[in-house]
Amino acid sequence: MSDIAIFETVAAMREAVAGWHAAGDKVALVPTMGALHEGHIALVREGQRHAKRVIVSIFVNPTQFAPHEDFKKYPRTFEGDRAQLIAAGADAIYFPAVEEMYPPGFASRVLLLGPAAVGLDDRFRPTHFEGVATVCCKLFTQSRADLAVFGEKDYQQLKVVTRMAADLDLGIRIVPLETFREPDGLAMSSRNRYLSAEDRALAPLLHEVMQAVAVRIRNREDLFRAVGEAQGQIISAGFELDYLEARHADTLALVTSLADGPIRLLVAARLGGTRLIDNIGV
Repeated sequence: MSDIAIFETVAAMREAVAGWHAAGDKVALVPTMGALHEGHIALVREGQRHAKRVIVSIFVNPTQFAPHEDFKKYPRTFEGDRAQLIAAGADAIYFPAVEEMYPPGFASRVLLLGPAAVGLDDRFRPTHFEGVATVCCKLFTQSRADLAVFGEKDYQQLKVVTRMAADLDLGIRIVPLETFREPDGLAMSSRNRYLSAEDRALAPLLHEVMQAVAVRIRNREDLFRAVGEAQGQIISAGFELDYLEARHADTLALVTSLADGPIRLLVAARLGGTRLIDNIGV
């Protein structure tokens, strides 16, 4: 098995990136919290399509977890992640300690509006995107990468990060990649491993329901009726529904019909102790 560079400090990563840039190589960053699956490896491969070098960050970011959420039990599988990244041909792993990312005295955060304040995940996790944006801003400036690859599964996150990078002139291009799914349609997620066998069998219903709603909206059925009936179907199946909504695909603003622009359906629901999210275009 070949090896892979592991950077634990900003200085080490910047030194390597400076050398790659001096050689004329573009650098892609794939931000992750580890517990990698095929969807993450697809992000690496997408980075390789756009750049000669790919760095994958593995950092379970404490600032994006609320006190009641699963920071301590979030899966940490570094050796398995490392083996997958070697097999995928990634060039380096950025694996900082919390103290490297948030040294003593750290006191700055990214303030967000726009797609971070539209009443979707932000309604249920009010500090989440501030933590995401702050750590991503740091990762972008720390790595000095030319581009960063994000999956569409975390669609609101993708829009928040894209807006932030543009607004703050961070000099990095955000490249989206379509959601990777299990054969039964469930969106790949590190948290899927928390599902019981019974809940795992039920989980793909979210995607099935969204597909059906999308067809109804494309057929010019009443949007509110289609979404409302789908919400009831999800709840009746045993999910604890946070939201299922139709939003503008770019701004995440509320929409009333196809005439309001491109539509994205977004859902968040719980099965047991596991929160699932998904989205599709209409």
